[in-house]
Amino acid sequence: MSLTTIDTATAPRRAAGHAYGWRMLGLLALLLILAWVGLFAWSAIPLSGAQAMQALFSHPTAQVSDVVVRQLRLPRVLVAGLVGACLATAGALMQGLTRNPLASPGVFGVNAGAALGVALVSTYAGWMGVMGQSSAAILGGGVAWTLVMLLGAAWRPGADKGRLVLAGVAVAALCGALTKASIILAEDQAAGVLTWLAGSVANARWTVWDHLWPVATAGLLAALALAPSLNILAVGDEQARNLGMRLGWVRLAVGIVVLVLVSASVVAAGSIAFVGLLVPHMARALVGIDHRKLLPACCLLGAALVMAADILGRAVAFPSETPAGAVLALIGAPWFIYMVRSRT
Repeated sequence: MSLTTIDTATAPRRAAGHAYGWRMLGLLALLLILAWVGLFAWSAIPLSGAQAMQALFSHPTAQVSDVVVRQLRLPRVLVAGLVGACLATAGALMQGLTRNPLASPGVFGVNAGAALGVALVSTYAGWMGVMGQSSAAILGGGVAWTLVMLLGAAWRPGADKGRLVLAGVAVAALCGALTKASIILAEDQAAGVLTWLAGSVANARWTVWDHLWPVATAGLLAALALAPSLNILAVGDEQARNLGMRLGWVRLAVGIVVLVLVSASVVAAGSIAFVGLLVPHMARALVGIDHRKLLPACCLLGAALVMAADILGRAVAFPSETPAGAVLALIGAPWFIYMVRSRT
């Protein structure tokens, strides 16, 4: 084989790699722009972009602009970005695991189950703190997902994907009803829990960030490590077994990572839906189906989407705020209906 033939064969691969790199740089630039805008836009105390940059990179002072940017806006932006990355990655993992384009933590009831666990601990066992909430979120999300898998008969070859979605909707509705019942029975805690359930990062402070980033980082790194296994799963169970994959262990690992990512997000920002459904499809349109490229793109797109939703939530009824979860629901619900109709 001549050198000319080798160069011709590798040229498309090199071009695809360059295109992927430029797209990722574009997503990173978009994310940085949204993060910067999030530091000063629609603030009750008027701020400019220059003041936000000065507060970030200059020596801390007691000026009001510095305090607002450093203590209020910066942790809010960071939490929004990391929550978006976690939820988008969890959605991509679930879609890869089930080979169902409608799979996401919100549709399959994982968000609702995690929210139920946190709501129960917050209303009846507040003394357990963040660790208790995190454990309850993992347990609630795990139980909800298990119920969906059982009701949807997901273990059977050729299982109906529509049945799995219906099971997810039913379990999510049940968890939502139980959450509302727990709030009604504990009226003194209802206001705080209702605000949290709406899905908002308005109250995110450095304490929230400190609890979020170690768990979220570990979950995202584990997800990236599972990317090659998800690529093999995409060819089908039989072929994956022939290639020596231990399907049970891979599914268990993916399930644990999904629960860690979703529970960390729910504890930090409440129940934010549709990120895990929308972002993986957007990322596939940009970078393709290879999970080694798809998951990093999901991280950037998910972070950008939640940041943008938070900014829009401030703008909608300024100076009041609309939760980011409500903004995303307005975007995601029509998309979900369109996807369901296009596959029936």
